[in-house]
Amino acid sequence: MKILAINGSHRKGKNTAALLNLALEEAAALGASTELLELSDYTIKLCLSCNKCLGKPQCSIADDDMAVLGGKLLEADGIILGSPVYWANVSTLMKNFMDRTRYLHMVGNMLAGKVGGAVTNAGLRNGGQEATLRIMEFFLAAQGLHVIDSRNQEGPIMTSGVAGSLMADIKEGKVVWRRSVMEDEGAVMAAKQLGRNMVAAIKSLKKTT
Repeated sequence: MKILAINGSHRKGKNTAALLNLALEEAAALGASTELLELSDYTIKLCLSCNKCLGKPQCSIADDDMAVLGGKLLEADGIILGSPVYWANVSTLMKNFMDRTRYLHMVGNMLAGKVGGAVTNAGLRNGGQEATLRIMEFFLAAQGLHVIDSRNQEGPIMTSGVAGSLMADIKEGKVVWRRSVMEDEGAVMAAKQLGRNMVAAIKSLKKTT
């Protein structure tokens, strides 16, 4: 079982990566093989809108790293996307990555049947996290993945998505900031549950195939 996490943050190894790593650590504890990819480490050119992928599942751009990333997507059983909130949306890196996976989708959903999930983080408490999660989850669903969330099925529902915030409180009209998302107890709990849910979903699907 291989679970791949993809970090669309422009800041490598920071808050979004921390949430992804929490999910991967939980999955690894349950026996999964895991890998975190930082999109900032890769060269991904812009989609040319040439439409060549309408005829065959292949991108016309061959001189960047997208083929490597596409291969890793195809090898994975589970895919977790992570992006900080940029104007209630995903980052430029994540959006460009999504656009360039078009060749995996247009002729046939080559990622269909895998399990997908998403995590996000923002500065403000209500900073567009839910919209950003929905964008990533819609992308995963459109690619044919089974999208899961971070709900704990055995206890009270505390979260339905991994949505961190650096805003801890407001005292006397001033914002109290967290030093990192790791101080956001709810986001940490949700990220760990997402990892567990990912493994459970993959195992369940493997039993039925």
